[in-house]
Amino acid sequence: MRIGILTSGGDCPGLNAVIRGFGKYAFENIKNVELIGIADGYGGLIRGECREMKPSDFTGILTLGGTILGTSRQPFKLMTVEDENSVTRLDLMKKNYKKMGLDCLLTLGGAGTHKTAALLSAEGCNVIGLPKTIDNDIWGTDVTFGFHTALDVATECIDRIHTTAASHGRTMLVEIMGNKAGWLTLYAGLAGGADIILLPEIPFSPEKVAKAVAKRADAGKAFSIVAVAEGAMTEKESKMKKKERASARGSDVTITNSLAKYIAENANVETRVVVPGHIQRGGSPSAYDRVLSTQFGAFAGKLASEEKFGVTVAMVGGVVTYNALADIAGKAKLVPKTCQEIETGKSIGISFGD
Repeated sequence: MRIGILTSGGDCPGLNAVIRGFGKYAFENIKNVELIGIADGYGGLIRGECREMKPSDFTGILTLGGTILGTSRQPFKLMTVEDENSVTRLDLMKKNYKKMGLDCLLTLGGAGTHKTAALLSAEGCNVIGLPKTIDNDIWGTDVTFGFHTALDVATECIDRIHTTAASHGRTMLVEIMGNKAGWLTLYAGLAGGADIILLPEIPFSPEKVAKAVAKRADAGKAFSIVAVAEGAMTEKESKMKKKERASARGSDVTITNSLAKYIAENANVETRVVVPGHIQRGGSPSAYDRVLSTQFGAFAGKLASEEKFGVTVAMVGGVVTYNALADIAGKAKLVPKTCQEIETGKSIGISFGD
């Protein structure tokens, strides 16, 4: 059995741990298996860049961040666009899948990766997906690998901001990754003791945020911590289209800086913005993610050995299982406004700006 492996989209902790789990399972349990590493995600599949991997390639990478295969972003909307020769990227991927002699393709990635995986599956390629993203927004799985490590990093950032905020009596806005889904900000905000949490799913009122900060100041609280998802938006912005919102913000890609200025002017407090950025994606995976990634990788190996294709691995109710790619592609798992974590936050006085 000849199996290709690629990692696509943004990097995150746990990719190498999944590769390792799959590789070790395959060499232990699948007869005459050949594992083919495809460089730089779907880009490598489009260009036909690959190499045969040996058992030694899967040793010593459990704790290694990033991906030994390299990764890149290939927009899903461009997959079926014809070039000057009337050839699409999908055509090239199918051609190279056959040229590489693959019996199966393992794709590690997030939402966009899964949409392309579903497209390849529909075109006759044998595909098994694995849910990777620090945003935790893949439909049909309770958790994605990479999320818990990023959560640990984001929480530690908020923890450290507490001391400088308290020392200087400032309101600190910590911008957490999460463009459309606020899981990372919600959990980091709760774990880090944020006073205000702003999520993409809950458009906020700047006035209410400023009032929440002012209320704390009036109560003798010397500082406030605001956890802001990078995709958070005001109630006014939520009624705009994406291009209109970008135009209204001008040079500010996210809302965080303008919100900090608004709070300073309307709550009469000193503000600072902290952006951990890609630090949240990097470094060694946490113990939780190492275990989860190993489980996911080994289970994907089991699916391959049973020739169960057109699926993606998932964790549901504490059990590793799978979903059909066609059922989850194009869907996003967003934070429900009525979820328990939000109810808990509000019950202890956390403001969500709504």
